[in-house]
Amino acid sequence: MANNDIPPPFLDLPALINNFKNQGLDEKDLVALSGGHTLGFAQCFTFRDRIYNETNNIDSTFASQRQADCPRSGGDSNLAPLDPTPVLFDTEYFSNLLCKKGLLHSDQALFSGGQTDNLVQIYSTNLGTFAKDFAESMIKMGNIKPLTGDQGQIRVNCRKMMRTSVANVSDQEGVALPVTRG
Repeated sequence: MANNDIPPPFLDLPALINNFKNQGLDEKDLVALSGGHTLGFAQCFTFRDRIYNETNNIDSTFASQRQADCPRSGGDSNLAPLDPTPVLFDTEYFSNLLCKKGLLHSDQALFSGGQTDNLVQIYSTNLGTFAKDFAESMIKMGNIKPLTGDQGQIRVNCRKMMRTSVANVSDQEGVALPVTRG
């Protein structure tokens, strides 16, 4: 299942590098693909420990702002943007890391005095380089253990297994999708 290989939000840099290496991806892939966090939101339970318990490598004002929407207990599904422009594919995610405002521990680990700092700095000021590297890394990631024929599924919701039949594929909410077998 895809979820087994997605690194959890609390990993440090060596663990992230190892996780990606186990999939045949390098440090450039790690940083570029993490830049996908320029889009979207995270649930409170994924960053609570960071905003309440970390004191190094986190901007205190940023932590206080996030605490307003993420209480010490409860509110696990409350959302916070992964960067200040969560609907734009831009470099703000990387700029935030330079200011110690990475929402997830694993995000900020990319800019914490380690070997990925230089890439974060480059991507923070160069959208063209980031976009090119992101696209190349997405292709590389897409070629990891691809399933062919009837070995895999095309899902409406990546986190939900789908029931299959010869005629169609239905997700657990009943949406029918045509299936081509070849």
